[in-house]
Amino acid sequence: MNDDQLLRYSRHILLPEIDVAGQEAILSARVLVVGAGGLGSPAAMYLAAAGVGTLVLADGDTVDLTNLQRQILHSEQGVGRPKVESGRDTLARLNPQVRVEALAVRLEDGALDEQVAAADVVLDCSDNFATRHAVNRACVRYRKPLVSGAAIRFDGQVAVFDRRRAGGPCYNCLFPEGLEVEEVRCAVMGVFAPIVGMIGTTQAAEALKLIIGCGTSLDGRLLLLDGLGMEWRSVSLGRDPGCAVCAG
Repeated sequence: MNDDQLLRYSRHILLPEIDVAGQEAILSARVLVVGAGGLGSPAAMYLAAAGVGTLVLADGDTVDLTNLQRQILHSEQGVGRPKVESGRDTLARLNPQVRVEALAVRLEDGALDEQVAAADVVLDCSDNFATRHAVNRACVRYRKPLVSGAAIRFDGQVAVFDRRRAGGPCYNCLFPEGLEVEEVRCAVMGVFAPIVGMIGTTQAAEALKLIIGCGTSLDGRLLLLDGLGMEWRSVSLGRDPGCAVCAG
């Protein structure tokens, strides 16, 4: 690190759990954020502020006026632009030292595999089960830690699925693909703006902890937020021995 970086990240470096070695790990890391909306906005902003070396934003949507109530990566000037381009500009203003790769597509198949394989940590900030399952399969395939988040109405949840740990569950263990689960989206059900911020920043915190190698991650736990009652609950998760994705 140069003198400017030592000063910029000094409040991290002062933490003995991070120190210089941890901050250097952050500066060298490559993080994939799938989704540049409500969850991806705060997650990407904190990762960039923390100095993640390369931040890959993947989202095929454009900015809509209805996004601005909660998607803090964007502004009115970005309406109609691809979210990843709007997000890249915001992150460049926040921390020009971070390299942002903007992928204005919905990652699928080989493209998804390529990005997951290259990442140190993957954040699933998407809003649909098809993408969540596809990202999970790729993370299992390449043994990459996955930080998964979701939020709707006044509720949110965060979990870490780290297949580098023997016996740990994957996303499919919790929500098996094909299971009849009601898919609710913000466009129909609404979402309380600060909830996505709380979940997205928690995802960023878990990702940074994984990069640094400090603390205890949410691997094997599901953290649930009731925003109306402002209560957090932690639920233990176990691996499904019959899981179609990670068993065997």
